[in-house]
Amino acid sequence: MRCPYCHLEDTQVTDSRLSEDGKAVKRRRRCKHCGKRFTTYERVERIGLTVVKRDNTREEYSRDKLYQGLALATTKRPVPADLLEEAVNEIEAELFRQGGSEVPSTAIGELVMQKLRELDEVAYIRFASVYRNFADLEEMREAMEGLTGDQPEPGDGGEASEPGDGGPVKGKVRG
Repeated sequence: MRCPYCHLEDTQVTDSRLSEDGKAVKRRRRCKHCGKRFTTYERVERIGLTVVKRDNTREEYSRDKLYQGLALATTKRPVPADLLEEAVNEIEAELFRQGGSEVPSTAIGELVMQKLRELDEVAYIRFASVYRNFADLEEMREAMEGLTGDQPEPGDGGEASEPGDGGPVKGKVRG
């Protein structure tokens, strides 16, 4: 295995165990040259899944593309890489469980949003803002309210405060 840091092939497996879902082998490795440690995953290679995009073009399913999308949404968020890997495993398992040779990109997007909602609400909103292509801030606000359930109750004293109007902000003091 090639070291991702120094790119030499002289690495040693220091620990090997099954992933939590039992569908991959997680290996901790150490480079004999630079001494850095890294993790690799070994799993059964699945074949024959084609993604049908919104414009009806087709492309081969890419696990890396799925992982990169989750990683981008969780950038600078407290979501460990092993949870992202687990989420990719679960999404991928669901895609293959459906049994077809083609899957719409919208189905993948919905599964990603579901997982991100469980992992990190900010990452969910980031992904949803691009995936759902919100037309304006009101659509984004509705998505956030649906996430938190912070919709104003009837008769709660009027309209909710808008950002920048000097009104109270939940959990913060303006000043």
